[in-house]
Amino acid sequence: MEKTLGIYLHIPFCRKKCRYCDFLSFYAETETQKRYIERMAEEIRRFPNKEKWKVKTVFFGGGTPSLVEADQTAYLLETIRQEFNVEKEAEVSIECNPGTVDGEKLASYKDSGINRISFGLQSAKETELKLLGRIHTYQTFLESYQAARKCGFQNINVDLMSGLPGQTAQSFLETLECVVALNPEHISAYSLMIEPGTPFYNLYAKDLKLREAGKECFLLPSEEEERQMYHDTKSILKKSGYFRYEISNYAKDGYECRHNMTYWERKDYAGFGLGAAACIENVRSKNTEDLQAYMQGNFKKEEEKLDIRAQMEEFLFLGLRMIKGVCSEEFFKQFGVSLESVYGTVLEKLIKEELLEQEKSGYRLSDFGIDVSNYVLAQFLQ
Repeated sequence: MEKTLGIYLHIPFCRKKCRYCDFLSFYAETETQKRYIERMAEEIRRFPNKEKWKVKTVFFGGGTPSLVEADQTAYLLETIRQEFNVEKEAEVSIECNPGTVDGEKLASYKDSGINRISFGLQSAKETELKLLGRIHTYQTFLESYQAARKCGFQNINVDLMSGLPGQTAQSFLETLECVVALNPEHISAYSLMIEPGTPFYNLYAKDLKLREAGKECFLLPSEEEERQMYHDTKSILKKSGYFRYEISNYAKDGYECRHNMTYWERKDYAGFGLGAAACIENVRSKNTEDLQAYMQGNFKKEEEKLDIRAQMEEFLFLGLRMIKGVCSEEFFKQFGVSLESVYGTVLEKLIKEELLEQEKSGYRLSDFGIDVSNYVLAQFLQ
């Protein structure tokens, strides 16, 4: 019997690294990119027991996957089809930076079987884009978006980011309104994370600590402004026909990102490419982050078999990110014990704090629980 599988393909190349980014990404010449793609194809061919899997989703992430030449992208997809049984209606997504695609490249994507485009806009404001270190303008984004529509793409996501230095609730509202007017099928709305090791951390870490301590900050939006951006996102997108299906993700009916649902529902996924993660039959693995080693065909770096406790924690930690919550019957089906027998004390505490709601099928975060989701989810990791 075939089991379903999601496939993630990591393309680490960027024209320039954004100032907030701590992902595994860097600049590389075209020849290096081509050799890297060949190594990825080799890694795909080496994957064991391919006959037992049916691929339901493929996701090109990065980095900036759209930097790579279109024929290289098509080559990877063709390799996957040669090696795996790929579902006819599989969701095939690629992340694109505005300005790195044109009509010809997008048409090639469509011909190769890509059916979902994800544009990293982040902001419609030029000053904010420059501050982030993005390589595009809002006009460039519009041109890329319109080219994708002209090529026939009917499933487009737009990434937005709030809580940027100097951003106001009003400027973020204007970005939201610009994007909603385009009517994409999916919108991902994230709060800026200021990560150690990035230029943004050097610039704004002190301000972040002030805000976290409830004190006045000077460079970042205030806690009150951030809260307003958060609630504007919920209200504007709801009014515009988007339903929130995960903490940071909103979709038109039927356009949830099926690949990301693979992660949140703890289904099996394989990862190919530098630093790519995988979790198959409760064995989590991660490829080397050493480009030279990867180019020599030394792909794997570490592997971990998840014990039952870790699997249970993931079931709650990932599943509660979804607005529908987690199913008690599914927990029992996977682990042979009731959810309440393992986490009863935590569940009771969170319900009493009005952070969790009990439903007929299981548990979900309350509206207030979603607002403080990091705190709630952490309770299941202790």
